[in-house]
Amino acid sequence: MKSILCSALFLILICESSLFAQDLASRDTVDRNKYNLSQFGHETVDFLIKPTKWDGTDWLKLGVMSGATFLAMQADNPIRNAVLRDNGRYFYSVPIEGARMYGELYSPVVFFVGFAAHSLIANDMSTRKIAYEIGQASLYTGAIVLTLKSIIGRARPHDNEGRATYHSFTLTGDDYHSLPGGHTATAFVISTVLSRNVEPTWLKILVYLPAVITPISRVYQDWHWTSDNFLGGAIGYFVATWVVDMHEQKESRIHVSSLFPLTISIALN
Repeated sequence: MKSILCSALFLILICESSLFAQDLASRDTVDRNKYNLSQFGHETVDFLIKPTKWDGTDWLKLGVMSGATFLAMQADNPIRNAVLRDNGRYFYSVPIEGARMYGELYSPVVFFVGFAAHSLIANDMSTRKIAYEIGQASLYTGAIVLTLKSIIGRARPHDNEGRATYHSFTLTGDDYHSLPGGHTATAFVISTVLSRNVEPTWLKILVYLPAVITPISRVYQDWHWTSDNFLGGAIGYFVATWVVDMHEQKESRIHVSSLFPLTISIALN
């Protein structure tokens, strides 16, 4: 817990100092939003009804994500077998344990409190925005992940029941809540929000480092299959991206105007 607090504080300090590099358009967007409970309520309703308004691009993303998860399942056993041959030499190493803690349920709370405290002390709407988006995206992602875990009911690898064992609609216990990976989903929520709110480019890349190590940690500690983490990471990334896009009013540069025949347009400017 102490290490995640130190890591979170380090990232918060770096991100706060880098916010001054944001362009004026981004600052204007921050000023247009209040980031309060009223806004959260309206945006939550929008989030819940969003699937009814999906276009071809959204359905294509869902299809690709589902197909890629299925393909990743074919590698679950080989990857687990390779990891087990290591005999857990680095089970409690700093990178493995640190990445695990980065994806724990308390991690977004730590970041939320840190950025919210800075916002109150410095009267800074930029850090208020980050705190709000981390909290908002974490709640949405958590709801999706927990619902899918209970419905799918996939066995965890350490139970040694195989990658294709499912006990659907398991509401209690944790043994059949493997898919999707919650830690990886949480990690990608935090890193995606931070990456979207900071400059320069090298820092945008750097804040993804713990999110990339988190799924490695979960597979190494035998809590998840590789495919669990792929789906969890995708959910965390897309939900966080949707949240930030909503506040910055950015349209996707890739648009699918037709599925049959497949027609894709890409904005170049």
